[in-house]
Amino acid sequence: MTDESYGHTALAFLRLQSWLSPSFPNGAYSYSHGLEWAVEAGYVSDRRSLIDWLEADLCYGSGRNEAIFFSEAYRCVAEGAEDQLPDLAELAAASRGTSEFVLESAQQSSACLTTLRSVWPDRILDIFSDPKCPPVLAVLLGARAARERIAVDIALPAFLHSYVANLVSAGVRLVPLGQTDGQLAIAALELPILSRSEVASRETVDDLGSAGLMVELASIAHELQYTRLFRS
Repeated sequence: MTDESYGHTALAFLRLQSWLSPSFPNGAYSYSHGLEWAVEAGYVSDRRSLIDWLEADLCYGSGRNEAIFFSEAYRCVAEGAEDQLPDLAELAAASRGTSEFVLESAQQSSACLTTLRSVWPDRILDIFSDPKCPPVLAVLLGARAARERIAVDIALPAFLHSYVANLVSAGVRLVPLGQTDGQLAIAALELPILSRSEVASRETVDDLGSAGLMVELASIAHELQYTRLFRS
């Protein structure tokens, strides 16, 4: 590897870390993806049940589909099929199963797009200016990672790790759990993240689907939850 290519790779990786960092201003910390109700109802009450809940979502629920959308967006850009991004983004936006998931997705994605335009502008972001191409986070970051030429086998696991880590952080506050338990939960989800990433990198929109019914029900119930810390 030449010094120039190493420099680009290192810079691209730093940018990916910034986009997936808890400090990135997309408001992810204010959403629990239905986890708040699951804790209230007693389905998640300790580290083990938190791991089980998140692994099920990652492998069989909305996390599974997010991985596919990220991978497909990456592929569109890498293969020069950027004209397919609007249809992919529209499909991703329409896949939200509850009103809270719609809000969670739209607000985080819009904030992400605004920050990327301001700090890391790129021509691919112009595609998401079209009202027919809503800036769904997985599609947006998948496309942007491809533009940075970050290998998908690095970018996709990093994206899913960020997705899971944010929900573990919510679980630490809600159950509550100690910080060490939170890190143990994230460590326990490393292999599921890698497995889901490897499979998703070979999947297409034809493989979309969810068996994460409890996550959807948790989101619906959360809308009427009396005391709430999170917006979803």
